[in-house]
Amino acid sequence: MASMPVIPDSYNHVLAELECLDPLLSALRLDSSRLKCTCIDVSKRWLALGSSGGGLNLIQKDGWKQRLFLTHKEGAISQVACCLHDEDYVAVATSQGLVVVWELNQERRGKPERIYVSSEHKGRKVTALCWDTAALRVFVGDHVGKVSAIKINTSKQGKAAATFVMFPVQIITTVDSRVVQLDYLDGRLLISSLTRTYLCDTERQKFWKIGNKERDGEFGACFFPVGKNSGNQQPLIYCARPGSRMWEVNFDGEVQSTHQFKQLLSSPPLPVVTLRQDPHYTGSSCSPQSLSFPKLLYLTEHCVVTWTERGIYIFLPQSVQVLLWSEVKDIQDIAVHKSELFCLHTNGKVVHLSLLLVDRCVERLMRRGFWTLAARVSCLFQNSIVSCRARKNLPLDKLEHLKSQLDASTQQDLTVQLEELISKLEPLDSACSSRRSSISSHESFSVLDSGIYRVISRRGSQSDEDSCSLHSQTFSEDERLKEFPVHHEDEPLFHDFLFQFHLSENVSHASVVVEADRNETFLPFNIPLSFRSPSPLVSLQAVKESVSSFVRKTTEKIGTLHISPESRGKHEAKDDEQLPELTLSPVASPQEEKESEPQNCQLPEEDRLRDLKTATAETIAKLQDPQVLLEPQCMRRVLQEWLVYLEEKFSKEHSALSVKKGKTVCAEEQRAALEENLQVAPADRDPVDKEQSGILEDCLEKENTDEICVSKTRCENGTDVPGPQGCSFRVSPPCAIDPDVLKDLVELTTLCFELQVFSCGTGEAEESSEGSLPSAASGTLACRFLRRYFFLLDLKRVKQCIITTCTTCPNVWETYIAGLKELTCHSPVALAMEGEDMLKILKLLHDLGPWDDSPLLLAHAQRLYEKFGETALRPLIKFHPSILPSDIKQLCRNDPAHFLAYLDSLVKSKPEDKRSLILRSLLQPESVRLDWLCLAVSHDAPQRANTVDEEGNPRPRSHLFTWGYSQLILLLIKLPADFVMKEKMADICKSHGFWPGYLFLCLELDRRKEAFTNIVHLDDLSLLSGEDGSIPETIEEWKFVLHLARDHSRAVPHHSPQNGNAVSNGGPSCPDCITVENVALLLAKAIGPNRALPLLQECGLTLELSERFTGVCEILRIAEKRQRALIQSMLERCDRFLWSQQA
Repeated sequence: MASMPVIPDSYNHVLAELECLDPLLSALRLDSSRLKCTCIDVSKRWLALGSSGGGLNLIQKDGWKQRLFLTHKEGAISQVACCLHDEDYVAVATSQGLVVVWELNQERRGKPERIYVSSEHKGRKVTALCWDTAALRVFVGDHVGKVSAIKINTSKQGKAAATFVMFPVQIITTVDSRVVQLDYLDGRLLISSLTRTYLCDTERQKFWKIGNKERDGEFGACFFPVGKNSGNQQPLIYCARPGSRMWEVNFDGEVQSTHQFKQLLSSPPLPVVTLRQDPHYTGSSCSPQSLSFPKLLYLTEHCVVTWTERGIYIFLPQSVQVLLWSEVKDIQDIAVHKSELFCLHTNGKVVHLSLLLVDRCVERLMRRGFWTLAARVSCLFQNSIVSCRARKNLPLDKLEHLKSQLDASTQQDLTVQLEELISKLEPLDSACSSRRSSISSHESFSVLDSGIYRVISRRGSQSDEDSCSLHSQTFSEDERLKEFPVHHEDEPLFHDFLFQFHLSENVSHASVVVEADRNETFLPFNIPLSFRSPSPLVSLQAVKESVSSFVRKTTEKIGTLHISPESRGKHEAKDDEQLPELTLSPVASPQEEKESEPQNCQLPEEDRLRDLKTATAETIAKLQDPQVLLEPQCMRRVLQEWLVYLEEKFSKEHSALSVKKGKTVCAEEQRAALEENLQVAPADRDPVDKEQSGILEDCLEKENTDEICVSKTRCENGTDVPGPQGCSFRVSPPCAIDPDVLKDLVELTTLCFELQVFSCGTGEAEESSEGSLPSAASGTLACRFLRRYFFLLDLKRVKQCIITTCTTCPNVWETYIAGLKELTCHSPVALAMEGEDMLKILKLLHDLGPWDDSPLLLAHAQRLYEKFGETALRPLIKFHPSILPSDIKQLCRNDPAHFLAYLDSLVKSKPEDKRSLILRSLLQPESVRLDWLCLAVSHDAPQRANTVDEEGNPRPRSHLFTWGYSQLILLLIKLPADFVMKEKMADICKSHGFWPGYLFLCLELDRRKEAFTNIVHLDDLSLLSGEDGSIPETIEEWKFVLHLARDHSRAVPHHSPQNGNAVSNGGPSCPDCITVENVALLLAKAIGPNRALPLLQECGLTLELSERFTGVCEILRIAEKRQRALIQSMLERCDRFLWSQQA
């Protein structure tokens, strides 16, 4: 008989479909192909279903009896929202963009009526509706980002008020993209768009952007109300982020922390309890899920629910836990009320789910007569049902009754599994039954959540004397128990206290002790002695043995976390005393070696790693101290102390498992690198440098000495272990490590790398930790650290650290890539790299996805680049954001032109309106913008001599030259930046002669005179008359440009051909050149000829004007007069029309 997989005891909630709504949809005729449900909302009383035909169905949830049908001729219903604080109101949005507010008049038993119709969003798609939590006000958001508020005046305020007072629609704001979700709480409106989340104080009309990083896509956000017992604590806000992350935000819009759920979502999905099919649970973990949460909804206390195309996810965001996730396909929208979820699917189907505790779910299934389904759920969740809390609602008699309802002939396997579950409950339930039978009639009892029976005696009754006698009996038996011979190796000091704690009457927290170790047998050590079994001595002995066993394990765990220095010294002394007993004599006989070898092999991994586990726990506790956490030097010292334990356990094993030839070569390579990096003349070397080089040499010498000893030992024993040539990587743990311990080791090892704690000793560690080693020496140590502990590193964080801090040490990146290649050497892509062409390899890479943010993809990208060169980089844009531009820049750091080609292709692959957003998201950190700009203006660009003259001024028409990456350059300089960044970009553009970007930045920096000077040098009149704000704005600026034009005309002859477009500059025959006459004509068009002529006379430039200027001015005067006459005529007509309307 195949055993059914059992769900772990950490899951005690389940989604259950206890009611099927298909008959309801069929009665409403919402199950046809012509008419289907388009939107959904729910309140305490109503289930609202909008249809594609323009009808709104309001179904009473209590029995699904009464319903209202509201019709709309304005199109299909796209959104619906029920008012939660007054369920007599409902708001509806139609496909035409109209918003209709209905008053149902249920209290007065009248007909529903429309009380407001808003056309503010007409012609647009309304994407979100949200009610105020206190007032009658509806917030509306549409697909262009417009958010409005509709204030309702109702007939409850009086018929006159409802008839004559109509509040206008208030425009709250207009955000940068489509509104994804709206939420409201305590005067604050939360707006989530495609790019970011906004917080609005609707009373004081203040707005905040939440966070600095934008996103691209549908991401929801919701308020998280505090519980009733939270005092003055303000509500929280949770905002969805890419990669299964959430921002936790306070009520003022400040991001407090980022919660990552990607790894937590690698657990298998829990089945949905439904009558449609039997629940199944595979038990096999899936890959981590990198998801985008389109909406976040607050569900009961402490829970947030969301969904994707794959399933439903319920989180406990405050504790960063996944309560559950279940596979439910094709969900379009979800409406929640308390613990109820109403799911609207893309085909119009509606499913009603409830979030229940497992025992409550089984109880409801039994109450409705679904015996088989109740039995299957009980067997799947038997670990949760065995717990004390579940047994309070599912006692033994209920499970026995459930078993009796099963058909023993057709459901034999299910019956056997249910019997196994009942057998696990029998010991405690038998004890409970003896307790029940021993309770006298004048005493009552209650069962706590922990499963403990709390006895309540009625004062003034006959039971007082009995209770006194029972207590005296308890104490006397305690004294007799002390005389009972019990021998324990380790008896904690607080044993008696804990024992008496379980014997007390109020044991509200005893469940902690029971749940701390669920694998322990449930012995009745937490039962009050007044109701124990008839043989008190034997029962008390069993009680004490159970408590002693549990407490001993607990103190061992606590001792590993909090152990004093004195006790640690005693413990180490004790280990030293036992060491000679474990170590065999060097001249032991071969037979003794054979006999001792199995014992050494059977040494458990826990004993081997005990010191490392203890040191790891202590280090994590120290790092949580703010005085250590905020001081990098203190953190480095703490990590140095821990690194000794890590090297003791893994570094020596690594040396022993490596071949002696390969390690000797590795040592020689390291020494050669050391000599190359630190090769300085003795007279020029600083004493500090001497000390640092000595440190590094000592460190490498110590490593080589250990390896030589290992090699010599192997030679003497005549053994040789084959291994890879050169410096090998350890890409997998040498022994089995507990997942929790491995997680802590990875965290600390990665932190060592980030803080550059690479050293193996104390002296040199201290120096390197302070960051005083030169970059080359630090890079050598970093490479050695990577090879030793590659299996203990968070590869994503290490990659980011190398990119940001190890830019001067390319060997560190090469070592990192070599480790990734070692890790992926047996992958299908690596095997196909030898014979297949590039397209087949790229298709294979795509089929192996999704890669999310896996660094392993970098190894395949490196192999592709090494084999196919630049042609392999452009197709890699399909793997963005798994591969970032910073990664590509590292791959082709020897040829920056290849990186530019990739970056340009990546930006151009996006829609034109999204290019700025994607480029801005790639600029992490912001300083890379200058690096990318320097690369872009120095590759595929004109010669500097063609754009800049000897004096550093622009050559005429040099802005018309073609630049290979001009679009990328303009995008980079037009992105928002601070003043210093813009100045630096302007200097770069000027030094390379990229004048379009330089002119734009000068105007941005309000250096208008400098911009006009360069425009005159470029000799292109279109630069002054463009729409980019370069036209002079004041009289002083016009005077300045006129003088520049006069000086330029005198200095530069206008008959010679110019760079760029060969245009002959000279007087009237060249209307696009900058001359005094052309600038004067611009002035006349801007301020009028009557004002322009006196200004030209004031500047003394009238002599340089021709008859052409006079003719143009006359034409401008005639046009101005006709325009005035036309305006006057139109005003008179408007005036006559208005007077006629009054009459």
